[in-house]
Amino acid sequence: MIYSNPQDQVIDDNAIKVFIDAYGERATSLPPVVIVIAAYNEEGAIGPVVGALPAEVCGLATAAIVVADGCADGTAAEAAAAGAMVCDVPVNRGQGAALRLGYRLAREGGAGYIVTTDADGQYNPAEIETVLAPVVAGEADFVTGSRRLGSQETKDMIRRSGVRFFASTISLLTRQKISDTTFGLRAMRAEITGAVQLSQPQYQASELLIGIITHGYKVAEVPATIHRRRVGESKKGQNPLYHLHVPGVNNLFYGLRFARVAYGTWWRERQRVSRERRSEDNPKAAGSSSSRSARSGPVDSAARANGSGPGSVDASASSAAPGGSWTTDAAKRT
Repeated sequence: MIYSNPQDQVIDDNAIKVFIDAYGERATSLPPVVIVIAAYNEEGAIGPVVGALPAEVCGLATAAIVVADGCADGTAAEAAAAGAMVCDVPVNRGQGAALRLGYRLAREGGAGYIVTTDADGQYNPAEIETVLAPVVAGEADFVTGSRRLGSQETKDMIRRSGVRFFASTISLLTRQKISDTTFGLRAMRAEITGAVQLSQPQYQASELLIGIITHGYKVAEVPATIHRRRVGESKKGQNPLYHLHVPGVNNLFYGLRFARVAYGTWWRERQRVSRERRSEDNPKAAGSSSSRSARSGPVDSAARANGSGPGSVDASASSAAPGGSWTTDAAKRT
């Protein structure tokens, strides 16, 4: 992708080089399904999470990639000991940046499908198959679990209200009904992560979801479960008062930041669609590059902008197929 912050690309490129040097062919010939986990200081939680992941889902082999996002504890070592491939990033940038890097590792390493889950053990690994099955069957490009269709153990009424509010808001903005916009257990075709713009270091759930919907991909939800966190504490809503452990304050900060990302992404995507429509209506005035974008369509154009392939989403899909290879030019990698 085109990094909005050049330093992010430097960090990602260096982390990927270290990752490939460490794992060699394992990193460049990934199995069809890669389970990506972003982790920040999750020692004590990440080991059991990785250990419970299935070796096969929907009849396809899996691998786990944990992006340790500037951890100051033993998260990376614990994840590796549990069997995950670990990309240890020395700088803490946020879950969104870590997932973006994980998507890139999976996609360019040859995975056909990506599943995400959290490092804190709140999601049921047995439900990974339920989330991935519609994607493998070709019924959807992106599937998210939904606690509102399934179940949740949390008693936090503020958090529950926030889930309902943002689901209603994003459903209204995108004109597609979504019941849970922040659920961390998700599955998708690998190439779509290179066809949407991902620039948020935090709260990327809404950016990814809105981007996928506005690009015309098929989105579905399935019932799923979210459990209470049993180890450590939530990193959501970190703020100057975070260490005072005031849940209401944390929820307020989380809601405000999530809203900023959601509304900002919707506006950005609305502007993008408007530009593409103008290019289609008047290709000569838009110039040769815009005309080419109009002919190939918004998804194809976005894939090229994200560096997913030299020409189109088809090229990205080819590189994301099992047995695909890494792009050698760092500028063309996401």
